[in-house]
Amino acid sequence: MNILAELQNRFRAALVDLVDETAEMVALVRPSGDPKFGDYQANFAMPLGKRLGRAPRDVAQEVVERLDVDDICERPEVAGPGFINLRVKTAWLARAAERAFASERLGVEPAKAARTYVIDYSAPNVAKPMHVGHIRSTVIGDVLKRTLRFLGHRVIGDNHIGDWGTQFGMIIFGYKHFLDPAAYRTSAVEELGRLYRLVNGLVEYQEGRVALPKLRDEVEQQRALVAQSAGAAGEQPKSADKARRRAEANLKELESSLAALEARIAQVDNDPALANLAAAHPDVAAAVLAETARLHHGDAENARLWREFLPPCLEDIERIYRRLDVTFDVTLGESFYNDRLAAVVDDLVKRGIARESDGAICIFVEGQAAPLVIRKQDGAFLYGTTDLATIQYRVETWQPDAILYVVDHRQSLHFEQLFAAARLWGYRDLVLEHVAFGTVLSDDGRPFKTRSGDTVGLEGLLDEAVRRAYDVVSASDESKPTSGEIPPERRGLIAEVVGIGALKYADLAVSRTSDYTFSYDRMLAMNGNTATYMQYAYARVLSIFAKGEVDVDAMRASGARIELAHPAERALAIGLVQLAEALELTASEYRPNYLTAYLFELANRYSTFFEQCPVLKAPTEQSRASRLLVCDLTARTLRLGLDLLGIQVVEKM
Repeated sequence: MNILAELQNRFRAALVDLVDETAEMVALVRPSGDPKFGDYQANFAMPLGKRLGRAPRDVAQEVVERLDVDDICERPEVAGPGFINLRVKTAWLARAAERAFASERLGVEPAKAARTYVIDYSAPNVAKPMHVGHIRSTVIGDVLKRTLRFLGHRVIGDNHIGDWGTQFGMIIFGYKHFLDPAAYRTSAVEELGRLYRLVNGLVEYQEGRVALPKLRDEVEQQRALVAQSAGAAGEQPKSADKARRRAEANLKELESSLAALEARIAQVDNDPALANLAAAHPDVAAAVLAETARLHHGDAENARLWREFLPPCLEDIERIYRRLDVTFDVTLGESFYNDRLAAVVDDLVKRGIARESDGAICIFVEGQAAPLVIRKQDGAFLYGTTDLATIQYRVETWQPDAILYVVDHRQSLHFEQLFAAARLWGYRDLVLEHVAFGTVLSDDGRPFKTRSGDTVGLEGLLDEAVRRAYDVVSASDESKPTSGEIPPERRGLIAEVVGIGALKYADLAVSRTSDYTFSYDRMLAMNGNTATYMQYAYARVLSIFAKGEVDVDAMRASGARIELAHPAERALAIGLVQLAEALELTASEYRPNYLTAYLFELANRYSTFFEQCPVLKAPTEQSRASRLLVCDLTARTLRLGLDLLGIQVVEKM
C-alpha cells in the first residue's frame, strides 16, 4: 500500500468543498522531514488561507474536522501557523509491515492503469569503444525500465545504436587506405577503432588548418575589444566594468579554443608519420563523405564491409552490457530506418509541414530560431529524419503512451525541435520526454578524461573499479576476528559485484540533471550513500541468520507477528512500508536518485535498529521472532531496491 497516496486521497475528499482544484494543495501532503512532527505533514493551510482570505490555522482546523484518517492515523495535530501533523498508528503500521512481509511484491501494488513506455537509452556508436559518456544513459535508462516494469507498466527498452552515417565512412576509408591486416585478424574491433581515430584525426587536422586563421583573427579582435573596454572603465564605471568582464570572458573562451586547435594541429605536424599521411590525403574529409554516400546508396563493396564490421563491434558492446547486467528488448540501429527516410520527407512536404529552404528541406517551428533540417542540399538525411522515422515505427509497432529519451542535456535543442515536429506531424497525444542528464567530471571540474585528453573508456573504468573493490573486500575480510574467511577466488567474484555496483550507484545517487565529480574512493566507501554500504547492510542481515542458525523458510511460515515496541523498530517499519512511495516518485519524475535516497535512509534506520534492538538475544521469544521478521523484510527490501537499480548483492563482504 502507498500510504502517502492514500492520505492524499483522504485530504482530497476533505478539501473538495473548500477549493475548486485540489491537486495543488494535495501535493503539499508529504512525508515529514522530522520524526518529532509525525510521519506525514500537510503544509497547504497557509497558501489556502491566503486564497480564502482566512487565518491559516482556522483553515487547517476545519480540514482536520473534515478529514477521515482514523483507521490509519492518530488524531491529526494542528501546529504552528497551520501545519497538520499526522502520526500513523503503531498497531496499523505493524499490520502493514506484516502485509508487506507476506507479499512477494513487498506490499507494492501494480498500477491500476498500466501504460506502455518505450525507453531509448545507451545508444552507443557501434564502431567506437564505449566510453565514460555512455554510463549515465545506460544505467539511468535501465533503472527506469526495471522500475516502470515492476510497477506494472509495459516497457520496451530500445537501444537505438549508431550503426550508420559518417563514422562508417571514416572506417571504410581507413580500411581501404591504412589497414593493418595482422592487427585486424587479431582484434577487428581494436583495429577498426584505431582506423576511426586516425581518419577522424586527419579530418579534424585538415578542417583545423582551414579554421585556424579565422580563429586567430577573432582572438586578436577580441583582445582589442578588451583593451578598449578597459580604457573606458574610468568614464562609465558600472556599465564599462560589466562590458569589460564580458569581453574578458569571451576572450578567455576564444583563447582556450585556439590553444586546443593549435595543439591538435601540432600533434600531427610534430609526428612525421601523421604529417606524411595528412600531406598525402589533403581531401580526406571529402573522401570520407564520398565513402559514406556510396554506403548509403547501396554500393556493393561498402555494404559488404559494413556487414563485415558490424558483428564484432556489436559483440564488443554486448560484452560490456553483460558486465553491467544491462539488457534491451530490441536493438534497432539507425540503419534499420534507412528505407523509411525518403517517404518520411515526402509525407512531411506533402502535408505542408516541411518546405524547401536554400536547397534543403526543413521544418520551421514557431518559437524556434532555427529549423529542423530533414534533408540536406546534397540529398543526405540527418538525425532528425531518422528520429522522426523512429517515432513513426514505434507508434506503429508498440502503440506507446510515452517515449522517453535518456540522452545528454546537450541535446536539448534537438529534442525540442524533434518533439515540436512530431506534434505537427500528428503525434499530439504521445508523450515525448527528454530525460536529460549532466556530465561526469574530473576533480578539476572538467569532463572526465585521461591525462592525454582522450575520453575514458568504459571497460577500463569497470576494470579499475573492480580492482579497487578487490582491495576493499580483502581489507574488510582480513580485519575481521576470523580473518581470511573468504577465499581469494570468492573475493574476485564479490569484487566484480561490489566494484560495478559502486560505479553504477555513484552515478544514480546524483540527481540526473546535475554534473558529478568522479571518485573511486568515494564510490567504494563502506559508509555513506554508496552501493557498498547498502550491500554491506544486506550482508549484515544475512549474517544474523547465519549466526543464529535461523531456518529462514520456517521463520517465514511461522505465523509470528510483528511488534513495534521500541522507537527504532517503529522507525524502521515506517521506512519499510514507504517502499511504494519511493518507487512511484522515482517513476513519475524519472529520477533514480529518489530510490537511492530511500535505500540509504532505510539502511541508516536498520543500522540504528541493529545497535539498539538485540535480535538473537531479544528479551522475549516473541520479540526475537518479531525482530527476525523485520530483519528479513529489510533484507528483501534492500535486495529488491538494489535489483531495480541493476545492482547485485552478496551474502558476505
